[in-house]
Amino acid sequence: MKAASIFTTNYPIDVNEMIKTYSFNRSSLIKKLCLVWLVLLQSWFLWSLPFEEGYASWYGGKFQGRKTANGEIFDTYKLTAAHKSLAFNTYVKVVNQINKKWVIVRINDRGPFVKGRIIDLSRVGAEAIDMIGAGVARVELHKSTKDEYQKQFAIDKKDEFDVSVLYDQKESGDYRIQIGSFSKESHAVEVMKSLLKAGFEGKFEKGPSSFIRVLVINVKKVDLEKVSDKLKGLGFSNYLLREVKNF
Repeated sequence: MKAASIFTTNYPIDVNEMIKTYSFNRSSLIKKLCLVWLVLLQSWFLWSLPFEEGYASWYGGKFQGRKTANGEIFDTYKLTAAHKSLAFNTYVKVVNQINKKWVIVRINDRGPFVKGRIIDLSRVGAEAIDMIGAGVARVELHKSTKDEYQKQFAIDKKDEFDVSVLYDQKESGDYRIQIGSFSKESHAVEVMKSLLKAGFEGKFEKGPSSFIRVLVINVKKVDLEKVSDKLKGLGFSNYLLREVKNF
């Protein structure tokens, strides 16, 4: 009796048919993968496109502490913004078309109500894209997410400084300028960051009822006009000027 071959089958094998079937399946798989890749590429492309372009402005000052359109208390030192129609809690990436700086904000208010403007940023949002001095900037708006919004705060922590050091700064100039007085240290820190970034010497001072004063120190008399113009460029116009000899 002959030994049975391991290749013995009960039906004939058509090798050419197998090759055709394999080639068809492979071709079909490649087509499907290409289709998926094209869909993903199109989705990414559409996501990266701005959904609106126009001018951004910023608001703060008298609006600080007032209720926003969604019932929150407005805080100009948080990354929020006003838009005419976007749903509340929508996250938007705002890109300055001139310097390409960007920031992600959360919509919690309605506005701006000036023709040609599409979004009103909080002060800290405006600082992030370097438009405080100009007051308005040409921007484009992109869709974003809560995760991307929160990642910004992890980046900001790299720029933290020792707050306690700024209470002990020595003064030697002719004048000191009080920029503001804040009940929350986080607000004082945000203002101080913008002052230090602009090249000013800053100092914290404890005020009444646990308020924190933010000061620009070591200002010489001959530099007063230049300092004043620079502060106005940063959006600080209502400040208090004092001679150092009175302290």
